Amino acid sequence: MGRRRAVAAVAALVLALEACVLVLLNLFLGKVADAQEMSLAGIDPHAMAVSAWIGAALVGGYVLGCALILARTALRDRGPHGFFRIALISCAVVHALLGAFSIGLVGWSAFAFMMVVLGLVVWTLTWYAAAEETAGKPAAGPLTPTSR
Repeated sequence: MGRRRAVAAVAALVLALEACVLVLLNLFLGKVADAQEMSLAGIDPHAMAVSAWIGAALVGGYVLGCALILARTALRDRGPHGFFRIALISCAVVHALLGAFSIGLVGWSAFAFMMVVLGLVVWTLTWYAAAEETAGKPAAGPLTPTSR
C-alpha cells in the first residue's frame, strides 16, 4: 500500500512543479509579446500578451488541479472516482499529446519528461483501480477454506 501512495505523491509533486514552470513560461512569453512592436497577422501585441497570461492561468490551474487530485489520492489512499478520475485521464491524454508534439518542437528530453509524467499518472490510475477491484474479492489460496 505504501508504494501506491508514494507513486501518487511523486506524481502530485511533479505535476505541481510542472504547473509552476508552465505558468512562469507563459508569463515570460506574455512579457516578450508585450514588449515587441510588431503584430502577428494583425493581432495587437498587447492582446497576445493578455492571451498568454490568461493561458498561463488556465493551464496552470488545470495542471495544479490534477496535482491536488493526486495529492488527495495519496493522502486518502483511495483511488479517484467520477469527475476526478476523468480529470486525471484527460491529464494523461494531454501529456501523451504534448509528448508527441514536443519531439519536433523541443527535443527528446521534453518528450522523455512528458512520458515520465504520463507514466506516473497512468500508473496511479491503474494501480488504484486494480486494488479496488481486488478489494471486494476474498483471497483464494491453499489456506482458505473452500465452500462445498
